[in-house]
Amino acid sequence: MSPALVLTTVNAAHSKKLSAPELAHCLLDPAAAKAVPGHMSSFFGEVEPALQVDFASMFDITEPQLSAAAKAFAMYSGESYPLAASVSPANSRNGRGYLK
Repeated sequence: MSPALVLTTVNAAHSKKLSAPELAHCLLDPAAAKAVPGHMSSFFGEVEPALQVDFASMFDITEPQLSAAAKAFAMYSGESYPLAASVSPANSRNGRGYLK
């Protein structure tokens, strides 16, 4: 997977262009994500979830880490994103894939 497709979508509406490593950093650092809210909203809201996972994996970001980033940004932005809504057994409260 080439990050170009993701970056084209994320950077489309913004004069500041993020590089792939910068975007990956934002996935791991909530303060960095909040500094570029438009880019992050585009990533979580306009890029297909499978491409989000592929992009993250290129930077050794796990699916639980990506989901946590989506949830944190959703709480900050007030938006809802597919990966923010997913609950996996690893991060659920009862270990069965759903919250109590």
